[in-house]
Amino acid sequence: MKILIVGLGSVGRRHLRNLVALGQTDLVLLRSGRSTLPDEELKGYRVVGNLADALQARPDAAVIATPTSLHLETAIPLARAGCHLLLEKPVSHTMDGVSELRAAVAKGRGQVMVAYQYRHHPGLQAVRQWLKGGAVGRPLVAHAHYGDFLPGWHPWEDYRQAYSARADLGGGVVLTLCHPLDYLLWLLGDVVQVTAATSAQAGFGIDVEDCAQAALTFASGALGGVHLNYVQRPPSHRLTVVGTEGSITWDQADGAARIFRAGAGAWEVSEAPAGYQRNDMFVAETRAFLDVAAGKATAEPSLADGIRSLELALAILESAQRGRRIDLTG
Repeated sequence: MKILIVGLGSVGRRHLRNLVALGQTDLVLLRSGRSTLPDEELKGYRVVGNLADALQARPDAAVIATPTSLHLETAIPLARAGCHLLLEKPVSHTMDGVSELRAAVAKGRGQVMVAYQYRHHPGLQAVRQWLKGGAVGRPLVAHAHYGDFLPGWHPWEDYRQAYSARADLGGGVVLTLCHPLDYLLWLLGDVVQVTAATSAQAGFGIDVEDCAQAALTFASGALGGVHLNYVQRPPSHRLTVVGTEGSITWDQADGAARIFRAGAGAWEVSEAPAGYQRNDMFVAETRAFLDVAAGKATAEPSLADGIRSLELALAILESAQRGRRIDLTG
């Protein structure tokens, strides 16, 4: 299988290393040369500098790891050419071009898998199984909290120039830390209403929001909350779900999911596997994508899933900008 990697920043390098670890050797790299990382680990691979040369290489699959606002300019022609895509999240920073991507996928007949790697975390997979099995009754309330200190992400570069800090590259905390939006939809179903607020008070010198708070109403009637921030030290990423017959929690700090069943009256713990590392969920994601590209599996999260989470992210931003509730049912 010939695999193209588009974008060789930190995320693209992670995909490269994981593909190599899983035995992939026929790799082509499409890069702009603007990465602030050293080039040493890229030696020995075929490198192209434009999309035309990348298409001429006839890749079977492609990983799109460019800044968010640049995703579609390569994803659309590659999809049209029949490539299977692992498309970094979110799908884009706007809905402009999303219909064209859908049409390109239909024409090329490949699959698109959106890179929401937390779906591959064993703790969140345990949460999903508990909810599907009705282990805590009917979910009534869910809250996700994800905070991390933006200036500490990439110590080797000026964080103010990274895509996550720049509006022109599709940055901002809502789009960049959108993982909870995806897994809340995955766990609890569609969101029908959103009310949100954002702020930029951390003094980071960036032109995007650094904190966001959203209240969600799910189609099931459950209520949800999402808090995202670029300022928290130490970082925190956790989830709580309260049901009619108990509660569920998950915390990235130890990787464990916990359930309190009202009938049992005690907490049970689903531990992460011994030695579990953060990169393990990326490896699991890569392995799943290779199965998709080989025709052995259906993409999950699919393009439709990715579009749904993008619509939710954009509704949060719209609600914050307009100061009113946004209805997602229309």
